[in-house]
Amino acid sequence: MSKNIKTILFDLDGTLIDTNALIQASFKHTFDVYGYQFSEEELMQFNGPPLEKTFTSLNAAAAEEMIQTYRQHNLANHNHYVKLFPGVETTLNQLKERGVAMGIVSTKKRNGVELGLEVTGLTKFFDTIITFDDVDQAKPHPEPVLKALQEMNRENAGTLMVGDNYHDIESGQNACVQTAGVAWSQKGASFLEKYHPTFMLREMADLLSMTEVATNASDKTI
Repeated sequence: MSKNIKTILFDLDGTLIDTNALIQASFKHTFDVYGYQFSEEELMQFNGPPLEKTFTSLNAAAAEEMIQTYRQHNLANHNHYVKLFPGVETTLNQLKERGVAMGIVSTKKRNGVELGLEVTGLTKFFDTIITFDDVDQAKPHPEPVLKALQEMNRENAGTLMVGDNYHDIESGQNACVQTAGVAWSQKGASFLEKYHPTFMLREMADLLSMTEVATNASDKTI
């Protein structure tokens, strides 16, 4: 793997924190309320894209109500489900010590993102947090990635966008940064490989072989 990564942008759900069961439960609850029936495999396909896109495609007239139903269930049950994926905290600690700049780029609304970071103790690692509320165009549009880089005063070169779904990979590609899929994605590594990420992470610690130890702990440019 390359050793020129100086900035890492992470998707949150399904990448750093395991919210897959929560997302599945929230979709199932919402669909039950509105009379839709989907298999577990079909429910998985809704995980990732913005809720507006998902629910509008199903029922444009009721989309806003469906979104509110989903979010109410999601927030009410959040802390019961959410946990870190293996190796996340240890790896983020080591990346921070190496002077790697890190940010979050998510399609969730800010309150949900901040709750997830707070519950798992990850807030301290990130220099910027870009959510659905902060952009006009969500992933796979490049705007969220480019906005994060602008806020962090970082360049495209040496930046890696890490995510568990196709829109993470495409957003990074559209923003002209390197990309990494995560093999622990609910949809699987073979699904992500169809979108040709620069790298495929088998475990979080793989990121350590893509960065170098900074000569000065306060040095942000490796």
